[in-house]
Amino acid sequence: MSEIARRSEFPDTRGWIRALPTFAASAPPFEPAPTPQETFLRWLTEAVQVGIAEPHAATLSTVDPSGRPDARMLLIKDVTDDGWWFSGDDRSPKGRQLDATPAAALTVYWRELGRQVRVRGPVLAGPPEVCARDFRERSVFARAVASTGHQSEVLADPAEYDRLVQERLAALEHDPDLVSSHWTAWCVAAEMVEFWQADAGRRHLRHRYRRAGDRWVAEELHP
Repeated sequence: MSEIARRSEFPDTRGWIRALPTFAASAPPFEPAPTPQETFLRWLTEAVQVGIAEPHAATLSTVDPSGRPDARMLLIKDVTDDGWWFSGDDRSPKGRQLDATPAAALTVYWRELGRQVRVRGPVLAGPPEVCARDFRERSVFARAVASTGHQSEVLADPAEYDRLVQERLAALEHDPDLVSSHWTAWCVAAEMVEFWQADAGRRHLRHRYRRAGDRWVAEELHP
């Protein structure tokens, strides 16, 4: 790995950032599958095999009611023929934003392999049984926290948070199968999926799948 330059050696921040090393990673040969889901799962498997931490982490980008972009990191929960799945409380900021504008983008980046995947499309809420399964697969404490219903609100008193969590833990102890009615599993029903692989010579690979009716069209893009 290239030596990281020290900021003090440069006259300004721009010069220092421009000097930081890039594209030092190497990836296996790219072998696209017929569908983006198959290709993604192949790349995810390779990320797991090289030991990348949280290889299923992704950035979810949405827009608020004013059209301003918003983004946060989360974990992909499933990949099916329908698309890419994630979950959360429908009262959260992302839940409210998706209710107002049911479309999103997911971005996955595996730095160690120099790979990036971009997924864009409408967002659909899963059926009750899928939402319930997703909720029950969380740890008991995670279920308790998720069902307090105050995500991203101002926390004026930490003791109030502890009280709410203990209240939800007691409810789950009484009924282990309890599922929050607000818990939602969402699916990005991809219309476009792009696979990007870095090249030290800047001849980056860009392979895009584009939905055309009931089939996928694969295209190579300029770097």
